[in-house]
Amino acid sequence: MMKAPLILLNDGHQFPTIGLGTFQIRGGQGVDQVLTAIQDGYRLLDTSTNYDSEGIVGEAIRRSGIPRSEFFVTTKLPGKYHHYEDALMMIQESLFRMGLDYFDLYLIHWPLPKRGLYVEAWKALVTAKNLGLIRSIGVSNFEPEHLDKIIEETGITPAVNQIEIHPYWVQERMLAENKKRGIITEAWSPLGRGSDALKEKAIIELAEKYDKTPAQIILRWHYEREIIPIPKSRNLKHQRDNLAIFDFELTKAEIDAINQLEKPDGRIDGQDPNEYEEFD
Repeated sequence: MMKAPLILLNDGHQFPTIGLGTFQIRGGQGVDQVLTAIQDGYRLLDTSTNYDSEGIVGEAIRRSGIPRSEFFVTTKLPGKYHHYEDALMMIQESLFRMGLDYFDLYLIHWPLPKRGLYVEAWKALVTAKNLGLIRSIGVSNFEPEHLDKIIEETGITPAVNQIEIHPYWVQERMLAENKKRGIITEAWSPLGRGSDALKEKAIIELAEKYDKTPAQIILRWHYEREIIPIPKSRNLKHQRDNLAIFDFELTKAEIDAINQLEKPDGRIDGQDPNEYEEFD
């Protein structure tokens, strides 16, 4: 069984440097897939109310027989619950769904600036943390102006900002903005959706050089950039391979070569946080 190294968050808590994404992993088969990932060494499990996978993640944790204290469980607040009281109730509802007493990390899923309620939602997360319902609080898909607004309004800096990062959307600007504020960056869809990045010549050549899979090269690229990748896979071999990225290193030149794969329109589905209206 492999174990990922830990990274220190700005609130003093530690987190694994890779996690398992559970988007579109559901039902009884999903429980088995998450349980196998746990048995292979995953401890950071990332879900969301909007993924409809909170229940299976909680069930897999219970079936694993591993103490709750060894897990790092993340879920996220949907946009329709950004009002303060709604957010507090949804946090509790998610805990009941998962059968947990607390979350290790809870994120606002999207800022939805056109609705203008993300500061209210952030205040609810601060309250929930003070009540012991959450250990670390953070955000997802927040731009610098969104980060600064919640920090100015509450004096509390997010521990994590989970954003879209993959070889076609490198996010050097946001990585620097997060780091400037002491925020750890997580990457959703770190391999890109559709897996075209896995077929890039630069990636394949590195995979051959290091005797690794293209996915392992991309995940190591994230790790070298101090990003926590959250790859999703139902494939048990892929899950296992995705953990095996801590026994080699990429050079700066190799990291730069992967950075050069970025595309001007590289976002998945064009999801601009300033414009994107989250599904309800």
